[in-house]
Amino acid sequence: MAPDFGKTLMLTGLFLIIVGLFLTFGSKYLPLGKLPGDIHIERDNFTMFVPLGSCILISILVSLLIWLFRK
Repeated sequence: MAPDFGKTLMLTGLFLIIVGLFLTFGSKYLPLGKLPGDIHIERDNFTMFVPLGSCILISILVSLLIWLFRK
């Protein structure tokens, strides 16, 4: 049980480091929220933003990471 828990902690820590780096430096290199497919509608007193393209990209990246960690 202890080796599995240790691997889980290391993977969680690695994931948190990657997320932290992405949040710190990601906006320079990957403009989430401004990708093609992101819908942004502004009217007089109404604003709607649907980050469809960004959600698809994040979903693909997370799916790829999960696939890599399962192998």
